[in-house]
Amino acid sequence: MLDHLNPFQAMGTGEMGFLWISEILNSRYSGYEQDLMISWVVHLLGKQFYSGGQEPFSDMQSVWIPPLLSYLTRCEKTYAESPSPYSGSIVLGILSNSPGYANFGTTLLPILMSTLSPTHPLQSRSLALQIFHRFVSGWFSSRMETVSNSELEGLLRAVGDPFHSAPDILQDGKLIGTAEYNSMMAAVVLIEFASSDLWRNHLHRSNLASCEEIASTEEGMRAALSCIFDVTKESWPEFLCTPIKIVAAIRRLEELQCPNTAEVVIAWAWITGLGSVADRDGRKSIEDETLRFYQTHGVYRLAALKRHITYADLMFQCVWFFGSRYEGSPFRVGSTRRQALIVREVRWRERWDTEFFVSQACQLRRLYHLFGFDLTTWEEAVRVEDVDEEMEVSSERSVAPDLFVDPLGDWACDYP
Repeated sequence: MLDHLNPFQAMGTGEMGFLWISEILNSRYSGYEQDLMISWVVHLLGKQFYSGGQEPFSDMQSVWIPPLLSYLTRCEKTYAESPSPYSGSIVLGILSNSPGYANFGTTLLPILMSTLSPTHPLQSRSLALQIFHRFVSGWFSSRMETVSNSELEGLLRAVGDPFHSAPDILQDGKLIGTAEYNSMMAAVVLIEFASSDLWRNHLHRSNLASCEEIASTEEGMRAALSCIFDVTKESWPEFLCTPIKIVAAIRRLEELQCPNTAEVVIAWAWITGLGSVADRDGRKSIEDETLRFYQTHGVYRLAALKRHITYADLMFQCVWFFGSRYEGSPFRVGSTRRQALIVREVRWRERWDTEFFVSQACQLRRLYHLFGFDLTTWEEAVRVEDVDEEMEVSSERSVAPDLFVDPLGDWACDYP
């Protein structure tokens, strides 16, 4: 039978290999013979997957995944006797780069509960964490509602702190190096869990201990925000996508004594402009939550929030990405003489550059107004100097100071 598989290697596509696994599992061969043949097919897939060319299997179809999951389930019982136990690692590697279809969460859950363990025979915790993040949509599918509370609790216990036994190097609250996987991506999924009725009560502070330490610094908070953007763009476009989810996540993270991580959520809401112009109630709920949070945890922390709002690179990407998704975002300004002057001043820039400037200025005005400040009283209240340039060393974009305060009072911003 192995001779018949040689044409598959020459075809340059994985489809036949995935289908062969299914055929072998349903064949009349003995369990040992099936394992031998499947491991050979998997190694061919792995050779193609790790060939170093264009991203392999990027067009993977959902029908190709069940055979892989069936094989992994089988491997969990036969690692000791398997003729090639490390073929399971190849399958995990392929799944970690798959599109992450939503309808496989319940099948993946018991597999991940096992492979996430640092004592698992494959020692593939980093791959399992990547699969956990890649299949994020599956954790919120309706199928997960049929899963028992003990299994939900078991998955979060297995995930634990994503930075433990993972390749990231954590020192003094900063990420100083990473190998093949950024554990913050899995932590971002856990942050989303804090907003979910299904997962919220199963989340523990220990799941976010390292994330909380990293977010205690502005550099770490910026890294977390960048990872949130990557997960939103690539894997889970519904990440904290409503004011209700934002508020729920903040409250739960506070309950878990993770205020730094909660502040990441607040910064994300302000950077992306959640609570659009049309959704006044939603916008007000985010503003009220922001006011309550900083009155509780210290107004001095607002200095960092302002710098994140003016973090040019991320803000520009968000204006570009979210501006095409949500009505009312990016932020609008009234049709006044001041607006015309702003647009004329930057007429040589592309459209997104213009909206980027306007969005930043509008958000800062909204933030100042929320706490009853203008530019001068703001700096006095937070007791820091205006050091926005420190947050913009990687970008030439900056917000002109005269966009924040208009002494003529003729700049009409939709916020507030």
